[in-house]
Amino acid sequence: MRNNKIVDDAFIDRMEAFSLHLKNYMNGWFGGNHRTRIYGNTVEFADYREYQFGDDIRRIDWNLYSRFEKYFIKQFVDERQMHIQIFLDCSASMDYPEKALFAMRVAASLGFLAVDNMDKTSFKIIRGKQADDLCGTMVGKSAFFRGVGELEKVKFFGDSDLSTAVINAHSPGYNDGLVVIISDFMTENNWKKAVDYLLYRKKQILLIQVLMEEELDPRYNGRTFMRDAEALDIMDGRNLKLRITKSHYRAYLAAMADFKEDIKNFATSRGVDFITARSDEPIEKILFNRLYELDVIR
Repeated sequence: MRNNKIVDDAFIDRMEAFSLHLKNYMNGWFGGNHRTRIYGNTVEFADYREYQFGDDIRRIDWNLYSRFEKYFIKQFVDERQMHIQIFLDCSASMDYPEKALFAMRVAASLGFLAVDNMDKTSFKIIRGKQADDLCGTMVGKSAFFRGVGELEKVKFFGDSDLSTAVINAHSPGYNDGLVVIISDFMTENNWKKAVDYLLYRKKQILLIQVLMEEELDPRYNGRTFMRDAEALDIMDGRNLKLRITKSHYRAYLAAMADFKEDIKNFATSRGVDFITARSDEPIEKILFNRLYELDVIR
């Protein structure tokens, strides 16, 4: 039986000292905390420019006029609200108590950092070819905690087509925030198309691969029946009866290393942030060390 308690008060208190960092200037909406290249109406001074017909004369700097006999307008920093979308792979390959709970905790933690920074936030649950909004767009901590309550009820089953689900997701937005995909990426579908689509829509992207210790370093030997978690039929060709030997073990480790390296190389080629996280790692290590080093969290 899985303990579905995702976050506690002590952890929330610690997260309040951090915030999500968007590396690129984006458009977003008025009313947030992210700086943009657009000048706005905050009290923080940014720059001057020459007066143009139609400008607000209240912004003229008369001290500069007395020195240069030209009209200059004060410009101020603009801050915007972004949309943080967190896609959670809820397929059967994620349905292991430790792995599922870890993935949900990562999703909830990033969601809290988003709402704490006055951003819009969405949990999107991927099953099959769909990414369903778990509880709509959340703004503020009250909405977030209701969303966490729904997240704790999520079931993991079936397969997932990450690419189709992400591309067809409702309200993808454009140049307006961060998309996080949390998955083991163990799918036969080409999930990389989803990343290219999100880049086309000028999103900042974070890929978090969640794997168990057993997946990274399995310790089987002798005759074993290997069943694919997403195979619906026991006669599915993906299920195998094997006699596990040292050569099988070494081949598996090499294949897993290649699998992770392929994702890393793809992410690097696209300028996308990527980490592999073990589900038995402390969640604090992932957030406050690994993502802090990537400058995703400050």
